[in-house]
Amino acid sequence: MPPFRPRALGAALVLACAAVGLAGCASVGGSASATLKKPQLDQIIASQQNQPAGSFAAFLGRVKASQPALLPAITAYEQRQPLAGDDLVNIARLLGVYNRLAHQGAVIDTTTQMVALKTVRGSAPPHEDPAIIAFGQMVQRLAGDFGLKYRNVDNRIFEVTLPGTGAEEFGILTHADVVPANAEEWVLDDGTQLDPFKVTRVGDLLYGRGTIDDKGSIAAVLYAMKAVKDSGLPLQRSIRLMIETTEETGGDAMKYYQGKTPLPAYNIVLDSRYPAVVAEKGTGALKAAFPVVMVKPAPGAAVITAMTGSGSANAIPQTATARLLSTDVAGLAAKLEAAKPAFIAKYAPQGGKFDIAIARQTVDGADGVDVKVTGSSAHGSRPEEGVNPVPRLALFLHEAAAPLAGNHYAHAVRYVSELFGTDYLGRTLGVAYRDDFMGPLTLSPTLIKVDGKELGVTANVRMPRGNTPDALKAALAQRINSWAAEAKLPMTLTHTQGNWMARDPKGAWLGTLLNIFGDTTGLEAKPVSTAGSTTAKQMPKAINFGPAMPGKKYTAHNAKEYKEVSDLNADLQMFTEMLVRIGNLQQMQ
Repeated sequence: MPPFRPRALGAALVLACAAVGLAGCASVGGSASATLKKPQLDQIIASQQNQPAGSFAAFLGRVKASQPALLPAITAYEQRQPLAGDDLVNIARLLGVYNRLAHQGAVIDTTTQMVALKTVRGSAPPHEDPAIIAFGQMVQRLAGDFGLKYRNVDNRIFEVTLPGTGAEEFGILTHADVVPANAEEWVLDDGTQLDPFKVTRVGDLLYGRGTIDDKGSIAAVLYAMKAVKDSGLPLQRSIRLMIETTEETGGDAMKYYQGKTPLPAYNIVLDSRYPAVVAEKGTGALKAAFPVVMVKPAPGAAVITAMTGSGSANAIPQTATARLLSTDVAGLAAKLEAAKPAFIAKYAPQGGKFDIAIARQTVDGADGVDVKVTGSSAHGSRPEEGVNPVPRLALFLHEAAAPLAGNHYAHAVRYVSELFGTDYLGRTLGVAYRDDFMGPLTLSPTLIKVDGKELGVTANVRMPRGNTPDALKAALAQRINSWAAEAKLPMTLTHTQGNWMARDPKGAWLGTLLNIFGDTTGLEAKPVSTAGSTTAKQMPKAINFGPAMPGKKYTAHNAKEYKEVSDLNADLQMFTEMLVRIGNLQQMQ
């Protein structure tokens, strides 16, 4: 059987098809059928759902019996004739549908195996971490089984390549590392305790750290590459999948990789949201450090001896806790209990809620009061999707407790209460602004951690277009340092601030991604921005494509992170079509 050969398109048709990503362009010398849209795709999925998966050829045989309009495209594929325009789009879409039906279980199993590898950054460099090394070995086995090329770049980047017939390639970027998980927070509403590093399916939800960020996407795109390879469909450009290992902690692996390997000229990142992200805020970490001061309880005062917040700076935590000692523990506990109702009513956000638990506990022979504020976790870039317990804990201790003895924790409580409160838009700090497309600046105190002889309070900063890192850092430093001087509190301030990114939202490859999303989901398909910050900033001409769906809470970095099976199916379907169509675009730009 002769191999596929792309049809030669006339110059005018090439430009027209490139402008809309091939959708709606009839193939030269072939059928003029319209491309499949969501209602037809759903109908095919429903009719084939309970059929044995079999091969793609067998699947097409069943489809053409019920969809006669697709007969010319399917016949052309079966006879290995060149495909273009609507015929190519429809075969790519049918391959995506087949892939989700045939490999959903395998993708979930692969995601489960990946989540079990605890790829959280520890004390050892990530490229020496056994979990990272095991992850690379797993990807290598899958690539070998799928007939794909594998390359390990010093345990920093794991490459999987599906070769094309031409010299060009496009890149797909994901990451294998994940943020830490506080197991105590992984409890369902019915009391079921989850293991963050074990996938638990509850209905349509796959709970587990990394299911949506990014291990589900890695599994889906690997199976998409397998499906394209097995189909025999030709690609004019190669596909290079790059799996990063340090994305959550600064992207050192990508910087290392860039020194070793030229990057593709065009890249698609699977680490944000749909329809297609062309702008990202700049991520920053604003850290106020207070020297550790040892004090003892005095009559009428309380001493904070411990505080916790998030496990990482880029996550809004589910809970925040503090332990207090006092010469009158019973009186302190009673005072806090009495203050709870009015405080919760005052600081409950519109449409959200939080709770405060107060308990007397004896630790190391010392009787004290433990205060636990439970809010709602969220990605650090989207504080509006959660209820941050860190500022509410600080405010509660600041307003409701007995006078606090002046140690480092008391200083931190005052800092958070007076400069942040429950506002995460920088209004109290005098730096609030917003961009019409990218949204507002956000600053959220998240991480509280004693490191040596100082206590650090880190706020996650997300900066949109309309400011520069240096100008924002200067404005915050002036405001916070002036506050510290006036309050007569010892404090040092450090602020690392990345810049925002905005791509020109044009080009055939962007149009193709939007067309895939719109026709598959039936949702509005236009370029969007995100508050998140991904490795797209380090890549030339990089656009994010999924995996978070519009209108849904993004559970990455959350307690009880989950991926919806229905969304994973959509990823698998759209990624497969994406590889075929982007791989065969006449021009990317």
